[in-house]
Amino acid sequence: MTVNRFWSWIFLVLGVLYFALPLVGTFEFSMKMRRGVYSLDAYEAVIFDPRFQETFTYSVMMALATIVVGVLLVVPTAYWVRLKLPAWRPVLEFVTLLPLVIPPIVIVFGYIRLYNTSSWLPLTGTAMGTNILLMFGYVVLALPYMYRAVDTGLRAIDVRTLTEAAQSLGAGWATIMWRVILPNVLVAVLSGAFLTFAIVIGEFVMAALLNRPAFGPYLQLIGANRAYEPAALAVIAFGITWGCMALIQVVSRFAPRPPAQPH
Repeated sequence: MTVNRFWSWIFLVLGVLYFALPLVGTFEFSMKMRRGVYSLDAYEAVIFDPRFQETFTYSVMMALATIVVGVLLVVPTAYWVRLKLPAWRPVLEFVTLLPLVIPPIVIVFGYIRLYNTSSWLPLTGTAMGTNILLMFGYVVLALPYMYRAVDTGLRAIDVRTLTEAAQSLGAGWATIMWRVILPNVLVAVLSGAFLTFAIVIGEFVMAALLNRPAFGPYLQLIGANRAYEPAALAVIAFGITWGCMALIQVVSRFAPRPPAQPH
């Protein structure tokens, strides 16, 4: 037992070093913008850059819109399949896994082909239409994570009993969804929302090919033309991602546990 614990700690330390050392080196390099001293000049230059503010704000707004649409799409669908169509669950799981298999560049080229200015629905002809198209692209990319988070939350509650109890009190389907199901899976929805936020903030391919002012293309542009600012942006992006992961861990503590199975 002692030997196993020793090697467990060795592997844990090696793993931490593997992930932490590059980030520490990046952070240390980002502090060297002023010759001879450590400073936050690179972070100041980035944060007060109007293009950073514009692109980051745009990506945050797109992330919020993606979360709202994703929740409206996934929660009723997962609820209805679990309640009425359990045989279709493997099919739905397969469909939600497709965005992990199909590269984003293939998806966005399909969008451009289907919704260009000469198509029956020319979304790419206007900025608003392109924003909507990009948002639905983000919904597709986040679908595997949002669906699994919501499905796990639904598995932890007795969906059928809650539905029958609400119906016996005269509640309609909209009331059941809004006042019974959603509050019970709120923690799971928040977990999926934080993952979606992290995905949208760092996404590059779709935003670049649709020519939208998102944070991902800005990261690439700065990385090709500057020295210290890209390192600062990398640290900021890591901070956002790790912040979302930390929030997932926090909210997961309040998630309801699956009911115990009878022996």
